[in-house]
Amino acid sequence: MKKLYQNVMHAVGNVPTVRLNNMNEICKFHKLYLKLESCNPGGSIKEKNAVYLIEQAEKKGLLSKDGIIVESSSGNFGIGLAIVGAAKNYKVFIVVDAKTPSATRRMLEAYGATLIDVPLSEADANGSMQVARMKKAEEIANSTLGAWYPCQHKNSENPTAHSIYTAQEISNDFEGAPDAIVIGLSTSGQLTGIGSFFKKFYPNTKIIGVDVAGSCILGTPPHPYKMTGLGLSFIPPQFNENLIDIAYSVNDNLAFSVCRTLAKKEGLLLGGSTGAIVAAGLSYALDTKKEQSILMINPDRGDRYLDTIYNNEWIEKQNIKLKSDELLHTEITNLKPVENFYYRKQSKIS
Repeated sequence: MKKLYQNVMHAVGNVPTVRLNNMNEICKFHKLYLKLESCNPGGSIKEKNAVYLIEQAEKKGLLSKDGIIVESSSGNFGIGLAIVGAAKNYKVFIVVDAKTPSATRRMLEAYGATLIDVPLSEADANGSMQVARMKKAEEIANSTLGAWYPCQHKNSENPTAHSIYTAQEISNDFEGAPDAIVIGLSTSGQLTGIGSFFKKFYPNTKIIGVDVAGSCILGTPPHPYKMTGLGLSFIPPQFNENLIDIAYSVNDNLAFSVCRTLAKKEGLLLGGSTGAIVAAGLSYALDTKKEQSILMINPDRGDRYLDTIYNNEWIEKQNIKLKSDELLHTEITNLKPVENFYYRKQSKIS
């Protein structure tokens, strides 16, 4: 059946889900699937948030004709806002910093967004620019007539896009629910939206949270990291640790190694956060004896990382040690759940 959409916003969602077959021998025992949110029109899952939040802002009168959208973003949400802004004729201002990849900058500008840079001198002690960018975005929104600042990190409606869209899509695809869902952590929109849906309707489905090593969301030691799309220098208001059954913290080396292997063995060129999510999914599968259906959420595609993750010169310059085959298998096998997060959660429950 042909699907004829009225505009680009209506084309967001209902992406394909594919099975992984060659990443690891465990793929022959468990059914490991990847939900390819990279197949959204702009290449990421954040377009769902952009469409939903803009529609809600319009309904509430927060965003009117000739309005201006202002946001802090390292990439995907900003691109989503720029896409919808272009389709709806809104001006879009995105606050970025020197760490924002050049490909992301070019994409934002191609969609007509105006970029506003925050200098690296405003980074926090661990090199994170998130708080400084958010402060700048808020300042611009408060001083600009007709501006609306969605603030994805603090917006209580951010998870709703995933409870009414992503979670329902998963349930439709599986005609119920998979045994486990692996979700990356950042603003926690995906975790809270998807997790709350499945805890309510399919409580036996395990929710596995994945963060990048260096982020503070899971209570692991903060330090600089290269990945974008995962991690924060603070715990977002929408984060609900009680939705998580198991949590993993994955470093850049392992995540980027998995990205390279996904491209070479599965024909999937995907972003760095997907590498971390798949590493965690494989680790969980290796530790699980009973056959499972495990769904991993792929947040974005890899073409915007050609200058970084898929660039050998950049990898070498960052002192990242890529691994493959048996060495990669060993790294995945040695990846274990975050213990202090698990015990912290248990103590709160008891």
